[in-house]
Amino acid sequence: MNEKKVRTFENTTYEQLQPGASASIHRRVSATEVEALALVSGDVDSFHLDADADGTPDAVVAKAVGGEAIVSGMLTRRLPGPGTTVLRHDLRFDGVIAAGDELTGTVTVVEKLPENRVLFDCVVARGEQVLVEGRALVRAPTERIRYSNVATPEMILRRTDAFAALMRRCEGLEPVRCAIVHPCDRDSLLGPLEAARRGLIAPVLVGPRARIRAVAQAEGVDLSGCEFVDAEHSHAAAIQAVALAREGRVEALMKGSLHTDELMAAVVPSATGLRTARRISHVFVLDVPAYPRPLMVTDAAINIQPSLKDKVDIVQNAIDLAHVLGIAQPKVAILAAVETVNADMPSTLDAAALCKMADRGQITGGLLDGPLAFDNAISIEAARTKKIVSLVAGQADILLVPDLESGNMVAKQLQYLAGADSAGIVLGTRVPIVLTSRADNVRTRLASTAVMALVAHARRVAAATKP
Repeated sequence: MNEKKVRTFENTTYEQLQPGASASIHRRVSATEVEALALVSGDVDSFHLDADADGTPDAVVAKAVGGEAIVSGMLTRRLPGPGTTVLRHDLRFDGVIAAGDELTGTVTVVEKLPENRVLFDCVVARGEQVLVEGRALVRAPTERIRYSNVATPEMILRRTDAFAALMRRCEGLEPVRCAIVHPCDRDSLLGPLEAARRGLIAPVLVGPRARIRAVAQAEGVDLSGCEFVDAEHSHAAAIQAVALAREGRVEALMKGSLHTDELMAAVVPSATGLRTARRISHVFVLDVPAYPRPLMVTDAAINIQPSLKDKVDIVQNAIDLAHVLGIAQPKVAILAAVETVNADMPSTLDAAALCKMADRGQITGGLLDGPLAFDNAISIEAARTKKIVSLVAGQADILLVPDLESGNMVAKQLQYLAGADSAGIVLGTRVPIVLTSRADNVRTRLASTAVMALVAHARRVAAATKP
């Protein structure tokens, strides 16, 4: 069995250091590292998505002052290495450091001084261009330390707080009359009550009154200000809630302690449900710590194997939601396993067709590109490496997935591996519907409610201005 060998090193003590001794590193920097350099240097306004004259995204950049951290890292990790204390430095900076740059850093011993102090020449360059140069004074270690060549730990920077922004957008809006369908357990009752306390909704509790009151009593909450619509069981509650929406007595629905299929069975029928001319679809709104903007994934909850015709409505629903959330021209990445059209892969053919339909005005309000693999959709570096020139690649607002299985996996992986917070909403219906999950925390439930409130408010405005 082959085992990966771990290389071990030893630092260089004050006694061992001699003038002229040097160490170098050569590495390609990532977008996250560039942003970290900007944060470390305090120059937090300097990193941004720069754009070329044609609007094509260039790179995440930071002023070269961030190279100070690279110099410190070389001294404390390479030469002299662990045990080194950086006392002061006099460095000069020029230019910017961009994601994808190939940087070379070198530190060289100039002079040994009393009290274990050592003066170093320091240079960080990109090819022939010197970005950082100057001198640093350190206190070198006096004892040998043996260590492994461990890579710099990966870090995730939370670049946005999309959900806080959603809540702020709801401030001052009239609460939405929302039917809470069968809120017969702790979470499905307390979540809407918290949303009501924050002024997002005016809850209408639809379900068996005695059971709902028993839950409230067990949790010590007061239901005196809540409206009730009594229903014998969950199936009846779903039918009652849908009827309230059809009659215009509520502006939204929220799932309580019943199965999603049971609620949607009441929503879907053409004659008695909440269908519109649009295909019903679901959108996850994700706040991913390592991504600089909210990211929507659709459809990962309702349409199992959508056709091309279905995808037209699915993507239009998501674009319309993006407008409600304040994204004027959302960028839609149509996902597939590859970024080229392949006749043997239907998802790539659908992607190409959707893009052409957008060109012809059959899908409006957004920029579409595809097929794009996931990495090309969300990483400018990956798109650049594969020489993809696109206004969407690397900065998608919406990910249109090929089918429910892939979409659900994408959304859940972002939540559980990348630390994303998630909100979700059903669109293409007469009223917006929040499908909560038993695993949802309070923040997720409130964020989903905020999305629903913004959609309901937008529909109010549209109805008021309709001729």
